[in-house]
Amino acid sequence: MAEEIKRSRLRQKLYIIIFHANTPLGKAFDIALIAGILISVLTVMLDSVKALHEQYGNWFMVAEWTFTILFTIEYLVRIYCIERPIRYIFSFYGIVDLISILPSYLSLLIPGSQYWLVVRILRVLRVFRILRLARYVSQANLLMHAIRQSRQKITVFFFSVMVLVTIFGCIMYMIESPQSGYTSIPRSIYWAIVTLTTVGYGDISPQSDLGQAIAAMVMLMGYAIIAVPTGIFTAELSNVLRGDIKQVDCPQCKKALHDKEAVYCSQCGEELVTASS
Repeated sequence: MAEEIKRSRLRQKLYIIIFHANTPLGKAFDIALIAGILISVLTVMLDSVKALHEQYGNWFMVAEWTFTILFTIEYLVRIYCIERPIRYIFSFYGIVDLISILPSYLSLLIPGSQYWLVVRILRVLRVFRILRLARYVSQANLLMHAIRQSRQKITVFFFSVMVLVTIFGCIMYMIESPQSGYTSIPRSIYWAIVTLTTVGYGDISPQSDLGQAIAAMVMLMGYAIIAVPTGIFTAELSNVLRGDIKQVDCPQCKKALHDKEAVYCSQCGEELVTASS
């Protein structure tokens, strides 16, 4: 019984240190963790430089595996001390924590996969929790809401653009010769995408007068088209900033933002509880 109580207290202490940044030990742990993440990512980046790899490759490997073992232990301790391990494992941070240690073990089977360790940089997102930047998280929620509200319009716009580039790609495939680089319809569609988005790599370019005229039309069309998704998102964001969106946490799914006149959650259908009610 005493052993079980002792183990329970240990789990509680570990939980407070690892998952709470409002204590001195918790904040120190998270700062040390972020420092380790940044150093490990820097190690992977330096190891990709051929001259440094040839000279310090063994040291980089030792450092990489040291960090991997430490992060593995940390991941297992997180699972051990949390009350609902499954909830953490399948959470955003849980998945990121797992992905950040897998490449090293995969490199034993697939050489070179250790360079995927740069995904560890995602773990520094915990800095928002450490520095208590709740107001930035709130503003991020507003932006995400505007993106979600405009996703249907942007989806329709995206498919419309795909139709246009397919048509222009087929036209250029029929007009231009393979010697100009238009060897297939997919490659011609690639040219249309590059031209319409005004990127213009120059690896494929029309040589005929008619092809160049069509290319000029596609370029001009690109300037007008690129502004469309920006305008859609700006309109939705202005609705949020104008006050057409209210910030009320859904008691069921915890969605934070809803339409101003909404009575029920648009995500799960639960009745919203406001201050007035």
